Amino acid sequence: MIKIKIIVFSLCLSASAVIIAPCFAQSDTSFRLIKKIKGKFSYLNVDNLDNIYVITQTNQLKKINANGDSLAIFNDVKRFGNPSYIDVSNPLKVLLYYNKFSTTVVLDRFFNVRNTINFRKQNIFLATSIAASYDNNIWIFDEQNYILKKVDENGKTLVETVDWRTFFDTVPSPIKIMDRNNFVYLYDTAKGFYIFDYYGAFKTKLSFLHWQFVEISGDYLYGFNQHKLYSYNIVTTEQKEYALPSFIKDYQFIEVMNGKLYLLKENGVEIYQLK
Repeated sequence: MIKIKIIVFSLCLSASAVIIAPCFAQSDTSFRLIKKIKGKFSYLNVDNLDNIYVITQTNQLKKINANGDSLAIFNDVKRFGNPSYIDVSNPLKVLLYYNKFSTTVVLDRFFNVRNTINFRKQNIFLATSIAASYDNNIWIFDEQNYILKKVDENGKTLVETVDWRTFFDTVPSPIKIMDRNNFVYLYDTAKGFYIFDYYGAFKTKLSFLHWQFVEISGDYLYGFNQHKLYSYNIVTTEQKEYALPSFIKDYQFIEVMNGKLYLLKENGVEIYQLK
């Protein structure tokens, strides 16, 4: 496959930052408990089919449905230590990323190992985050060379940007990458969202700072900060703010997907309908 190098034109971030619409507060009645799944888990993620991914006390990665029924189990989740991130945006291709080893394990929907990619063989030694791409490849940000790359399952580079230091005054350090709605979103907690098209060209920036557990579901960006849930409609630019009620606390992980709020607590997973 031909390697494509994208030349990105220098842009002024202040000029490209999106103006955010007014924020509307929501009440405690916006959250309705619909399900509890008991168990001792150390990780939580949710895909767009409402499948739930957890790591058990016996170090198994399990995929379960909303009723708690087991759909798949992967027993070798700690082969390279604790995964730094598990990408479930494509339920047919789950990515386990181990940043200390710059290695990704690729699983199919039944959690059979499809491939193991050692990015160090491609001279990528420092990368905090990866993400599945829309075309079954992988986005990775090379933090040593400040380049966003798309690679195939063999680690071969398919698309890459130029060095970000040539067109950003301060280079972002993304903690999460998301491929959604025909764009690639990179989130830096101190700088916000940087949005690129599929060719690696920078499009715009959203200055939502200090968010945690960021996610995109449908047309909405979600994030949490200071015991509040924030949502931003990518199409209309409407922003909403939800003060998390007192019964939503002491969680280890929190996710929003398909209009539901998922909490990982000490004794299991709680699922709330978000109004």
